[in-house]
Amino acid sequence: MPWDPAHDLLTMQERLESLFGRATPGWVPPVDLLERSDSYVLSVELPGLRREDVRIEGSNDTVVVSGQRPGPSCCPGRYHQLERGQGSFSRSFRFTHPISISKISAELIDGVLTVTIPKAEPASTRVDVR
Repeated sequence: MPWDPAHDLLTMQERLESLFGRATPGWVPPVDLLERSDSYVLSVELPGLRREDVRIEGSNDTVVVSGQRPGPSCCPGRYHQLERGQGSFSRSFRFTHPISISKISAELIDGVLTVTIPKAEPASTRVDVR
């Protein structure tokens, strides 16, 4: 098997990070986070992934987007350059305004995942006096 310096460097980095307790995800997809008056909108670059490859989970004030892209083992041959992220990823977002978990919607179009996270309606502070 021919020597693959990129693979060796990635393996060495993973070993060093796990040695110091800082294991990192396989890759970190870029994200834009927009706040609107009634919602937050996450745009995540996930080229080549399908809906089945991505998970969106929400609880209280946090949304987590995670998934996995197959690594180079899926394609036999010798890589001359390896720059695309691979393996598992997880991005967590905490919001200062309460969010409505049950109303989150998402769509994956042309490699961009768009997650719309509605803000929760403010609780009424009005008390009826009888």
